[in-house]
Amino acid sequence: MITKLPPVTQQVLFIVILALCLTPFITPPVALLLGLIVAQTIGHPFIHLNHKATQWLLKISVVGLGFGMNIHHAIQAGKEGFTFTLFSISLTLIVGLLLGRWLKVDHKTAFLISCGTAICGGSAIAAISPIIKSNEKQISVALGIIFILNSVALFIFPVIGHWFSMSQHQFGLWSAIAIHDTSSVVGASAKYGKEALQIATTVKLERTLWIIPVSFVAAFIFKNKENTVQIPYFIIFFVLAMIISTYLPDFQKLYASIVIGAKSGLSVTLFLIGAGLNYIMIKAVGRKPLIQGILLWLLISIIAFTSII
Repeated sequence: MITKLPPVTQQVLFIVILALCLTPFITPPVALLLGLIVAQTIGHPFIHLNHKATQWLLKISVVGLGFGMNIHHAIQAGKEGFTFTLFSISLTLIVGLLLGRWLKVDHKTAFLISCGTAICGGSAIAAISPIIKSNEKQISVALGIIFILNSVALFIFPVIGHWFSMSQHQFGLWSAIAIHDTSSVVGASAKYGKEALQIATTVKLERTLWIIPVSFVAAFIFKNKENTVQIPYFIIFFVLAMIISTYLPDFQKLYASIVIGAKSGLSVTLFLIGAGLNYIMIKAVGRKPLIQGILLWLLISIIAFTSII
């Protein structure tokens, strides 16, 4: 239950906790947990700014992480992940729509949940929603489900990975395919190891590019001739960061500082995502869309896991 505090006190407490997430002592999973606690206790005083803040912070953090990666390793990881990406996105979209029809979930909501699971979570939903002309409730339900499952994945995926003795390579590939949002993919893989982080980030951003063809498919299915496709340009800066880090190795100390800052940015991003998941939002999701999201997530997670292992 949210405790009613004076607005100034609520804002100060929120900012203090957010500032703690900038310290190296707060890992991404802990930051998410802190956000969830804040959402259920003192509340989020800046909730109207949350979506834009998380989107920008995530993009900046991902670009920063690029300075700690090698372009040659990334290309190799991208080649390996391409087949998995093509298969998993196609399968997830098809099964997601069939599940939505079977559970009698609103068609647009079911499509948004499927896109969020298939591609890159909240970013895919944000890109697809104006194309299919979905309303605020449909978007909120889809985002709520994706963020709830992302929160669960961030905690349980590293545990499962260690339980089955997955290599960093295997875990990076699995998390990039089976975890919805880029923030949770990076958070989970960063906890697992440096190699896992590089593979997971590269493959996940490769998946993000699939927003473009899926947007055109969505426009065709929902008969929208005004194809306003949002291209994820920040991926170009991520690649440039990797190129700079690889071919200008004399500035490794600077790159290391940027990577540390990027990891802190990721922790703040996950804190804000958690802080936006209050009880009202969770309750508004609804049983049938949540069942669709869970079944779809379990399907792709299990298929990806068995294929990789």
